Amino acid sequence: MKIIPVLDLKNGVVVHARLGDREHYQPIQSKLCPSSDIFAVIEAFLSIYDFDTFYIADLNAITQQGSHDRLIQQLLADYPNISFWIDKGYQPYCPELSQWRHYLPVLGSESYQDETVCELDAFRGQFVLSLDYSISGALGAQSLFFEPHFWPDNIIVMNLAGVGSNQGPDVAQLSQFCTQYPEKNFIAAGGIRHLDDLMQLRQIGVQQALIASSLHSGALKRKDIEEISGKKIPRQAGVFLTSVS
Repeated sequence: MKIIPVLDLKNGVVVHARLGDREHYQPIQSKLCPSSDIFAVIEAFLSIYDFDTFYIADLNAITQQGSHDRLIQQLLADYPNISFWIDKGYQPYCPELSQWRHYLPVLGSESYQDETVCELDAFRGQFVLSLDYSISGALGAQSLFFEPHFWPDNIIVMNLAGVGSNQGPDVAQLSQFCTQYPEKNFIAAGGIRHLDDLMQLRQIGVQQALIASSLHSGALKRKDIEEISGKKIPRQAGVFLTSVS
């Protein structure tokens, strides 16, 4: 199983996402990293494990209150060997983005309506779909949840109500997706607490997971990630972390 660290950006800093209540997200206060600067947080994550992929949610862009485009472009330039999955809300297809081979847009159902879903075809599968759920149910374009025609290979099942909740992932929902569409790669997001949760997810066929809180708290450690991923990567003294993939 692959672990993908999550960074939620709001007003220029990394914030602690909890229960999908974006209006009240505050700058991250972490045992792992004393700073909410995104570069510091990335380096802190890389001190745990040599992650090769990060997920970034630009909350300002998602809520249509600005964006972090310049900051994200700086990240892409500074970390050329790390893949970044970036959710900026509604994203029309932009051919210029192909210059960044390590950039992959995340297109969330909450940012689309049924009448705009057809725009996903322009991406030709080169994106990650996020099927977004709140406590009240599916968010955004309802047709996206039932029409695999629009789906790429990689699909996040985002439980916003579980984010930062320490309540565990929605195993039943993920199991249903994995059983119904075995040809797709479903990615768990929201509520993952520890290694046991990851083991359970792997048993039902989930091979990737988005994680933030349990990394910041120390509940998920390097040895746990090595165990669940099956990879033990020896760290070399003096290696600049951004050059490791």
